Amino acid sequence: MESLNSCFRKIMSKSNQGEGPAIGIDLGTTYSCVAVWQNERVEIIVNDQGNRTTPSYVAFTPTQRLVGDAAMNQVACNPTNSVYDAKRLIGRRFSDPLVQNDINLWPFKVIKGPGDKPMIVVNYKGKEKRFAAKEISSMILKKMKEMAEAYLGTTVKNAVVTVPAYFNDSQYKATKDAGGIAGLNFLRIINEPTAAAIAYGIEKMAGNIGKRNVLIFDLGGGTTDVSLLTIENGVFKVKAVAGDTHLGGEDFANRMVKYFIEIFKRQHKVNISDNSKAIRRLRTACEKAKWLLSSAIETNIEVDSLYKDIDFFSTITRAKFEELNMDLFKKCIDIVEKCLTDAKMDKSCVHDVVVSGGSSRIPKVQQLLQDFFNGKELCKSINPDEAVAYGAAVQAAILTGTGNEKLQDIVLLDVTPLSLGISVRHTSDMFVLIPRNSSFPAKKERNVTTICDNQTSMRILVYEGERARNRDNIFLGEFVLHGIPPAPRGVANANVCFDIDANGILSVSAKETTTGSMRKITITKYKSRLSSEMINRRVKDAEMYKAKDDKHRKKVNAKAALENYAYKMRNIINDEKIGAKLDPASKKKIKDAIKLVIQWSGSFLHQLQDSELYEDKLKWLQSICKPISS
Repeated sequence: MESLNSCFRKIMSKSNQGEGPAIGIDLGTTYSCVAVWQNERVEIIVNDQGNRTTPSYVAFTPTQRLVGDAAMNQVACNPTNSVYDAKRLIGRRFSDPLVQNDINLWPFKVIKGPGDKPMIVVNYKGKEKRFAAKEISSMILKKMKEMAEAYLGTTVKNAVVTVPAYFNDSQYKATKDAGGIAGLNFLRIINEPTAAAIAYGIEKMAGNIGKRNVLIFDLGGGTTDVSLLTIENGVFKVKAVAGDTHLGGEDFANRMVKYFIEIFKRQHKVNISDNSKAIRRLRTACEKAKWLLSSAIETNIEVDSLYKDIDFFSTITRAKFEELNMDLFKKCIDIVEKCLTDAKMDKSCVHDVVVSGGSSRIPKVQQLLQDFFNGKELCKSINPDEAVAYGAAVQAAILTGTGNEKLQDIVLLDVTPLSLGISVRHTSDMFVLIPRNSSFPAKKERNVTTICDNQTSMRILVYEGERARNRDNIFLGEFVLHGIPPAPRGVANANVCFDIDANGILSVSAKETTTGSMRKITITKYKSRLSSEMINRRVKDAEMYKAKDDKHRKKVNAKAALENYAYKMRNIINDEKIGAKLDPASKKKIKDAIKLVIQWSGSFLHQLQDSELYEDKLKWLQSICKPISS
């Protein structure tokens, strides 16, 4: 096993030479993080605001597109064009009940697109634009890529990205497509709790000998993931995964929002549910209160002019917050129990319980988790916000051969979160080829026979799930195998092969075997997946947006430089000591020039001019202000 992994690393290293370092990206529901292996350790890369995590927000304005902190900071005044929680839509269908429920909570518009795909509708530069969730995610990934390139001073093409453990195949594929649009080559897609386990294991391996069973409890903004791993001599083997891709900190905040909507309604006899700006401002206050309640037992909710000049003030205690969300907290513990059941392991056999994800800081969640494990101390040594990106960066270093000796013997064996199987035409049952919690890469085959006399083609449908009937499982795709020689029913047959690569992405092929002729068909298109042509088009669109955004940014910077200089000179000229040294005529000329520039610049508050105009004005003002410099 170790030799195969070593060979794989060497192959990957050769293939990636000259393409710069590989990074690790935690593409989160509410916040994202990027890291890189450098100087014999993992470095968390800060964004342009100096923050180690970046909001997974994208905003569209009449003049530009914003990503990250800038997008989140303006969401209160532009809620209908500020998109967040895109991860909750990626790879899903519009008709999904979870999607329908979320639509009622978001201020931005989501409509049904082709193939039952949810499409996000925004107004950008005066025109209506529609984006798939994967396109929004690609913009966040592009931001992570640019942050890494700015930090490293070189082009970045390769990355390891993380996804929730319970992402299905279509969600995996949609995430991979998002990377393609962002111009990233995903070396591997790994599960978030598995990445957190790597972060934890790296620190423990040196002084730890023997086999340890480690449970990773990852509670993020939008998902809950639990993985049970066995770590032994550098081999990280996932035994079982369980989770909910729609349970996290956002849901806890939503409960608070509904609670305060009712309080406002009782106090002022007004229902603000349909006012997107009011709801967004209330949600921001609730999210802040949620964070504070992890360390305080009570906090205030204060929103000035929440609705029609009505100020809103209320308080919430930690006990009330826990009461509002207790059923959700218990649901998180049920996921832990399910993971242990799937692994056929008693909780007494778990050596370490590691918490990850920002929402794992909630005291009640930690208490319930500790009580479940009979008082066992939780491992909090890793930063819950950064652990996933840390593990992804380690995996990227391993795959490119850039890690040190500490990483050489690490082998990661991940598992499938759901069973994968087929259904042949005229049957209603799903035949499992790869059971859930199977390690991958994996390859399984099954023979299927004709069900009609003289049948010359066979329609094979691919499903994912645990139910017996295919209608209760997730439909992934289908293909028709032609060229079967006419024969009585059951004589001709085909060999169906399921092949899962290291990223957990499934390919299905079939060949007719009765005559020995080789025919192979692979599923390449899913309803949730973009074609190569569409990806290329989106890449070009992204580049087009980048050029426009860069042009706008240049205008903003030029305007700011002019205004900063003008106000600086005004402050200097008003200083009595400096002003006294200038002759009255020069002083008046400078004051008049400064006043003129400030008025000119202020008259274009809503319409930026070309950057050259601001630059010319700056040069003119600098020439007038030369007496101050001298």
